[in-house]
Amino acid sequence: MILEMKVPSPGESITEVEIATWLVQDGDYVEKDQAIAEVDSDKATLELPAEESGIITLKAEEGDAVAVGEVVCLIDTSAAKPEGDAPAKEDKKEEVTAQKAEAPKAAPVAEKTYASGTASPAAKKILAEKGMDAASIVGTGKAGRVTKDDAVQARPSMGTPTGGSRGESRSKLSMLRRKVAERLVAVKNETAMLTTFNEVDMSPIFSLRKEYKEEFKAKHGVGLGFMSFFTLAVVRALEMYPAVNSMMDGKEMLSYDFCDISIAVSGPKGLMVPVIRNAENLSFRGVEAEVKRLALRARDGQITVDEMTGGTFTITNGGVFGSMLSTPIINPPQSGILGMHNIVERPVAVDGQVVIRPIMYVALSYDHRIIDGKESVGFLVAVKEALENPQELLMNNDVKRALEL
Repeated sequence: MILEMKVPSPGESITEVEIATWLVQDGDYVEKDQAIAEVDSDKATLELPAEESGIITLKAEEGDAVAVGEVVCLIDTSAAKPEGDAPAKEDKKEEVTAQKAEAPKAAPVAEKTYASGTASPAAKKILAEKGMDAASIVGTGKAGRVTKDDAVQARPSMGTPTGGSRGESRSKLSMLRRKVAERLVAVKNETAMLTTFNEVDMSPIFSLRKEYKEEFKAKHGVGLGFMSFFTLAVVRALEMYPAVNSMMDGKEMLSYDFCDISIAVSGPKGLMVPVIRNAENLSFRGVEAEVKRLALRARDGQITVDEMTGGTFTITNGGVFGSMLSTPIINPPQSGILGMHNIVERPVAVDGQVVIRPIMYVALSYDHRIIDGKESVGFLVAVKEALENPQELLMNNDVKRALEL
């Protein structure tokens, strides 16, 4: 029996996908539920599992855009499994890498000598060190011979290649990357985006983590990181400034009484933004557990479109890559995004004294069409206040209860 495998719908509003990589070859025997391809949608990269066991015939090539419901391969379910069950083939990308590694290297090209017979030995040596050719220099010696002084005074032209690599390569952007690019340009063109900044003294959070992180991890199995503090601080600020938890819908403003916080995480295919649902109902333990779960799924390529759909506000942490300050771009159709950055010890004035404190710069980009300056600044100040006084504002002065210890 020949089974036609069609492209399943990865999620609502997605009408086509792109074959990113075939993980099997035409004529291979595949097992049921074996990953046979990676497909890119405009929201995520997903694995395509075999619906049945059998011999596979590919009907689409890598890079092809195929509509949801279109046949991409055939599986002959009546075919017997080959005898002597050879070890499973390696991932196609790994095979290509191995083939490249084993390919014989091209024979080195003999280097050209520097104007043999037209430059003095001393001049040749100097020109060689500069990576210059004597033929490109007008010599002042006898019969135009390049002298040592000519070589010393010679300067390579800024527009003249001097032996360094000048290669270039071209590769097709994935559907996901193309869609991200389109959305980023659209945000800049379709929103009135502004950014406001502030700084946060992280000393109180450092002290709490130092005192309780080991006990917290031993009891809950997850670390007490910065993300739970920031998420709960954002939830508190959103409740104080509901316009930031809103978005434009035509000529109307759509506001939410819940906080679905999108968390930007780095995955194997680039930046992904899974959503922590109803963060207002989560404790420190709940936030940390959900962040860990979503980050692992993104890293392993198991994140689904549904897990990245929605969200009323986004938090992105460029600090993990060393960013000191940035202006994050709004994640449409949301109206606000908070950017975290690296923590650096800086001199600050406290009670008239200069002290060293761990400081993080934070940035709030917002859509000025529905969020006024007063609300945006007030929101960011509320986040700052909660982070600098977490025991009172996020833990109700009961740390152990808040951390469920």
